[in-house]
Amino acid sequence: MKIRNLIFTGLIGAMAVTACNNEKNSESTANDSDTTTYAMVIHGGAGTILKSKMTPEKEIAYKVALKEALEAGYKVLQEGKSSIDAVEATIHVLEDCPLFNAGKGAVFTHDGKNEMDAAIMNGENLMAGSVAGVGNIKNPISAARAVMEKSEHVMMAGKGAEEFANQVGLEIVDPSYFYTQERWDGLKEAIKEDSTKSVLDHNQKVSKLGTINHDYKFGTVGCVALDKKGNLAAGTSTGGMTNKKFGRIGDAPIIGAGTYANNKTVAVSCTGWGEFYIRNVVAYDISALIEYKGLSVKEATQTVIDKVGKMGGDGGLIALDKNGKMAMPFNTAGMYRASITKDGKIEILIYK
Repeated sequence: MKIRNLIFTGLIGAMAVTACNNEKNSESTANDSDTTTYAMVIHGGAGTILKSKMTPEKEIAYKVALKEALEAGYKVLQEGKSSIDAVEATIHVLEDCPLFNAGKGAVFTHDGKNEMDAAIMNGENLMAGSVAGVGNIKNPISAARAVMEKSEHVMMAGKGAEEFANQVGLEIVDPSYFYTQERWDGLKEAIKEDSTKSVLDHNQKVSKLGTINHDYKFGTVGCVALDKKGNLAAGTSTGGMTNKKFGRIGDAPIIGAGTYANNKTVAVSCTGWGEFYIRNVVAYDISALIEYKGLSVKEATQTVIDKVGKMGGDGGLIALDKNGKMAMPFNTAGMYRASITKDGKIEILIYK
């Protein structure tokens, strides 16, 4: 029996490695309320993530990918590079992994296309950049950084953003690169679901009953980091909402809504139902509560998530303050999240 169990465990690990081409594994050991100084926190989306519906293989695959992303950013921080460098490197890993709704794993619009958004912000000087509705940039987070550093603008969208990314030498791919069968199946499921109810019924179903399948409907990846010089940075990347229409843009690329960083206060990256995060200016509101009311990062983030929930919105966020204190609140069944400390200690969490 012991030998059989060992063989089964090995097979699960091998399947997880195949999912994102990585040979590492991780187990979560810590609690969200830990106040140890953190070097980096990441998320891979919040939603209806139930352990009862998660296969052992897929759970390990998510942990492997989150661990790989953390290690990529941690290496950058250990080398003494900036938090911006660390955020970009970390999100690259998540964008390249089809498990997450960003980059390679982006969901499909109603028209069967991938329209991705991303943003990045430097807490040292409040410089920021974002792109929205792009469909051929391999790593949208790098396009957001290019907007921040190589243009006089903060946000670029659609064809213009794609042309700019090409001009500054970013990797451009054929849109077919972003296709995955799982996301395509999710689109068909969403179209079928949405065709059976009105917009009002949809809103009531989600906000009051919470039965919508967020695993295919929503999702985002994000990273917040504090470097050796004490500079904060935040980045967020997403494929948006499955079956979205009319060029819909969520909160991720909107500075102050889904992404924000300020050395005086906190770095924040959000995930969830973007319309509610935009209405509540969630990321900046957290910073304001810390700066003007003196709340802790834990108090500020929970206050804002509670407010989003009362309006009918769901999701979560990650935050890292100027002192290295972190918070990862959410009001859904789960949120893919992980962190790494100065000494390289990793913790990975999925469920409540």
